Amino acid sequence: MIRITETARDAMQGMKTNIPADRKAAYINALLKVGFDTLDVGSFVSPRTIPQMADTAMVLEKLVFPAQPPEILVLVVNERGVKQAIQNKHIKSICYPFSVSPTFLKKNLNTDEKTSLDALRKMIALCEEAALDKVIYLSMGLGNPYGDEWNVDMVIESASKLYQLGVRRMPLSDILGDATPERIYRVYEKLIPAFPDADFGLHLHTKASESFDKLEAAWEAGVRSYETVMNGLGGCPTAADEMVGNLSTQQLISFCDLKKIPLKLDREALSQATLVAASIF
Repeated sequence: MIRITETARDAMQGMKTNIPADRKAAYINALLKVGFDTLDVGSFVSPRTIPQMADTAMVLEKLVFPAQPPEILVLVVNERGVKQAIQNKHIKSICYPFSVSPTFLKKNLNTDEKTSLDALRKMIALCEEAALDKVIYLSMGLGNPYGDEWNVDMVIESASKLYQLGVRRMPLSDILGDATPERIYRVYEKLIPAFPDADFGLHLHTKASESFDKLEAAWEAGVRSYETVMNGLGGCPTAADEMVGNLSTQQLISFCDLKKIPLKLDREALSQATLVAASIF
């Protein structure tokens, strides 16, 4: 079995045209019926930075949760965001975009590693008080397109710093789609054994034509948690001038079917969610 996080946030956050809260809620409500393990529904960040997510609290109020809902996740970047997340009883986890790359930390959060780790200590303390889980990304964990120094040992060192803070869920993200299958395998084959009780997932931005080879590399290296977006939409609006789309949900499902990896998804609900997504995007 694998763990799938569907990230509605990543589908919507970079869109220039505002999506009304009712339509966001309709999209997420369709995804809630599919059976994903985790659903990333929005973020509590500055509306100046990500205006599309400014209505996350309003969207959450419009959601209709099934009897057995997925884990509901939101992205935060500071203590204020964690406090906002705590106020909603449906939110079970927060995520934070830490990075192996100092350039990306500056571009994405206007911060550096030390300041970011200091902020994380305070945020994690709040999470523990509220029984919220935390998912901390190792952005640029599969390569550095900005010219910073990068190697696998640096990724392990960054993971170690987060591990010492009590973090056990650390997806690696390749936001600009530069990682090769060979590099994906090389990173995970060293990282996973170094922290056997941690979950190193894959948040992959990629061309559709390259997805299967990259998934094969990750699977063979031991990755069992994957983040997807319906139809491969979205991207990171702060990473570069042009966004690279996400790993599509449909491609991950096709890969799993090909490898005979069991999935607990409702395929009919998935088809309906695809239609809703098509009507919005």
